[in-house]
Amino acid sequence: MIPALGRVIIGTILLGIISLSIADDMPPIEGTWLSGDGDGWIEIMPAGDGLSGVIKGSPDPDDERPDTDEKNPDPALRKRPLSGLELFGNFSYDGDGRWTGGTIYDPNSGKTYRCIITWVDDDTLKVRGYIGVPMLGRTETWTRVPD
Repeated sequence: MIPALGRVIIGTILLGIISLSIADDMPPIEGTWLSGDGDGWIEIMPAGDGLSGVIKGSPDPDDERPDTDEKNPDPALRKRPLSGLELFGNFSYDGDGRWTGGTIYDPNSGKTYRCIITWVDDDTLKVRGYIGVPMLGRTETWTRVPD
């Protein structure tokens, strides 16, 4: 019989091994991506055990496009600049090229949605924002921006 402390140590070691094997198969998602509507460059980077996405700018500067988060439901946040704004976060890697548990903010509507990010290949992501259950959502295809 293994004492309680021994079981805790063995369990911790096994969890560490499982975490390392999942991290080893994580696709190289870091970099800059063009959003599905072609309106924004999003920089994706690791954040703790998950991902963070920040607006870097737009490939199509337009004098009519707002520079601030004017659609935000919180009036105190409507003057913050869109460039540098964290668009999504709190994701966990589930393996098999899929990140879940996070949220994504849509500055065009001021709404925040639950989100799943799925790796398709080196240059393609599927980003699904939804309310409640994933079936009630919309998927965009994001493409990698070359360095």
